Amino acid sequence: MKHIRLAALCAALAGGVSAAPAQTTWTLATGYRAESFHTENLAQFGRELEAATGGQLKLTLAPNGSLVKLADIRQAVQDGKIEAGEAIMSGLVKDIPLAGADSVPFVVDSYSNAQRLWQLQRPGIEQQFAQRGLKVLYAVPWPPQGLFSTRPIATVADFKGVKMRTYNQTTVRIAEMLGALPIEVAMVDVGRAVHEGRFQTMITSAVTGVENKVWGPIKYYYEINAWFPKNIVFVNEHSFERLVPEVRNALVVTARAAERRGWLASEAAAESSTKTLLSHGIKIERLSANLETEVKRIGERLSREWVRAVGNEANAVLVPYYIN
Repeated sequence: MKHIRLAALCAALAGGVSAAPAQTTWTLATGYRAESFHTENLAQFGRELEAATGGQLKLTLAPNGSLVKLADIRQAVQDGKIEAGEAIMSGLVKDIPLAGADSVPFVVDSYSNAQRLWQLQRPGIEQQFAQRGLKVLYAVPWPPQGLFSTRPIATVADFKGVKMRTYNQTTVRIAEMLGALPIEVAMVDVGRAVHEGRFQTMITSAVTGVENKVWGPIKYYYEINAWFPKNIVFVNEHSFERLVPEVRNALVVTARAAERRGWLASEAAAESSTKTLLSHGIKIERLSANLETEVKRIGERLSREWVRAVGNEANAVLVPYYIN
């Protein structure tokens, strides 16, 4: 009888172990600092995802390019080396031209317009990612891009021969069209590079300026609202499909919440970062009327170039954007 009860107990325990939900841990790599509002949003996304799945799916966050460099994250996820990642969409344009829609200068000038553009852009982006074995979770914009400079900028001539920090093809083209010298500098190196005098001007967000503590060499910040580049978060499709249905659903729902929260965080970061720049002695100004006109002409030219390069996919985004 004792042997029978012992066997029954062992069977019950074995059944309990096999019935317990499987736990999965994913690595999510980003090229941005842990203190970035994007990375903080990712961290909260991970916490909420773990709670929503009862611990069945956990995210291990690898920030600041510590595991994979920013430029290599998309390929690493596609190859299955890691399960998830975050990349800046404008850095994907060589392989996915449609990803450059949000970084075409002077197409959008507000968060509401940036949101409208994303809704038009998203179906094509999801299709392009799916073709590469990737699933899009969400996208969040950086604050609008402004112009930082070590000296006042009044005319196009003031850019002649000046070293301009660039980080994608769009910023390279802008530098060339302004007569500046493009100098590629990664996000994590901006602070050191500007203090070493490697460049004198750059187009980026106020948040980037604050995170890299550019005050000192940088004296001016011009609020040109050039574009709203987005970071996109995505996962390996095969890894996604291996999850049980209820975990997949929780992942999608949690990602939607992360996107909404991220857009609000971006707006808050834009406001607070501009105030921080001002508090450190950087002058916040607008471009002169003549220079603004010249810059907008550059934007129109780059828009035409982008539409020609991308083709029908570009028209599917920009035509309804301008009509509606």
